[in-house]
Amino acid sequence: MRKTWEFYGRNQELTEIEKIISSGRWFFCAISGRRRIGKTRLIQQALKNDPDIREFYFQVPDSDERGVVQAFQEALEDYDIEIEVAQKARTFWDMANLIEGMCEVGIIIIIDEFQYFHRKSLSEFTSHLQPRVDTLRDTNKGGLFVLGSIHTEMTAILEDQTSPLFNRITDRIEIDHWDFETLFEMFKSHGVEVPEHMLFLWAIFEGVPKFYRDCFDQDVLSLTDDYRQTTLRKLFFEGSSPLRDEATNWFLRELRGRYDSLLKILANEGPCPLSQLKAEYLRAGSGGEAQLGVYLATLIDRYRMVEKLQPVFAGSRARKARYAITDNFLSAWLRGIARNVQMARVQPIDTPLARADAMLAVHEGYAFEKMIRLLTEESSRKGVGDFALTDFVRGYWNKADGSDIEIDMVAVNEDDKIVRFGSCKRNASSHSGEDLKKFNSHVERFQKTKEGRRFEGWDIEKALYSPVFEGGQRRFLEREGYRCLDLVDFRKALYFD
Repeated sequence: MRKTWEFYGRNQELTEIEKIISSGRWFFCAISGRRRIGKTRLIQQALKNDPDIREFYFQVPDSDERGVVQAFQEALEDYDIEIEVAQKARTFWDMANLIEGMCEVGIIIIIDEFQYFHRKSLSEFTSHLQPRVDTLRDTNKGGLFVLGSIHTEMTAILEDQTSPLFNRITDRIEIDHWDFETLFEMFKSHGVEVPEHMLFLWAIFEGVPKFYRDCFDQDVLSLTDDYRQTTLRKLFFEGSSPLRDEATNWFLRELRGRYDSLLKILANEGPCPLSQLKAEYLRAGSGGEAQLGVYLATLIDRYRMVEKLQPVFAGSRARKARYAITDNFLSAWLRGIARNVQMARVQPIDTPLARADAMLAVHEGYAFEKMIRLLTEESSRKGVGDFALTDFVRGYWNKADGSDIEIDMVAVNEDDKIVRFGSCKRNASSHSGEDLKKFNSHVERFQKTKEGRRFEGWDIEKALYSPVFEGGQRRFLEREGYRCLDLVDFRKALYFD
């Protein structure tokens, strides 16, 4: 019998939403999170626990006022909503009036893609909504959820002092990726047992529920043989593949054709310093340094597609920063999937499929370091790991290009005066004698730096990380004084089966 797809995790968020709904007062709650993270599904799950609740869901289209109002009217008809205050929605004023009327009779309204109202052509709607919100806030029926995927635009609509809706929000929830405890629960439910398979999936889909649901629908979660190319083929390369146009439709469309070359450079180069980014960007002939600076700031601050990484103890203005694409899916798409999906239109599919697989193997190396940092932080936060952190986990490099000292992971326990240095390898066999010699040398040289001297008198740990360590290799490395941690260890710590 085929397994079913369940609702996984999100217990804290469910509790928050259920508390808001049952508060006995009208509410105006903003829920933010990247696309496909499960904002709508979360609300649906919370609402299904009370069969007496009536809801109305409306997704704002990427359109003008006419298109938005038409979509709203069609949603009214689909939900069979009839309210005396207005029969038809023809303008933004009508929409705001109908929202007020629905709340007055106890309907909970969910408006998705609310960030589109930040656009000048649609911003008039917020002025019409403001007086309705002011009237409803003193009532005890219904409520309004607004969902958005672009954080800065949601913030501008709801928190900018010049916005009509400034200071009107009663509740705010930020939805992030599934944590690893939830991910391991889902993996267990669907037979994902091989650590390399876990890394392959996480390196592309991270903790985005919708993507794993697509994997389930395509029957690739339980694969153990040839899972890599089979997953890529079914999810991306076939005519009916559900994620064939995902990045173009939901990530790059927001950029409206800009920033493309900058994102591709970051995907191909991996985390890289500004000097390297400038050199590659200028070589591509896409504009000058001033344009690069503007694009980079926008991708970091507005879209959160790029992050600025600093080594441990470095200040925010330190000139050792590296830049990397924040989202695993976007990075994987730009690095190895998109170009090969295009090539599959003119070549036998096996050739671009194999090339995409090889390119993603390089991407997995960067993703694995990120995965280990996040796993270490979650384990510490939940009190189940073997290292109690007092700060976020970071790497260390004394030169932005990594040409001198570089350590994948530095974990600090200030309370007990313990520091752990970590080396991450996608394949355990890469923890060779030569590599360990290099790792030890970098740690020793780090301890002589200004930052390293902070740890004088501390206990020093050296840890090695890979998706899985075989018993004999683990025993040998542990006898040599290294801690060995793999995904099986983290799964045992975080998911109690």
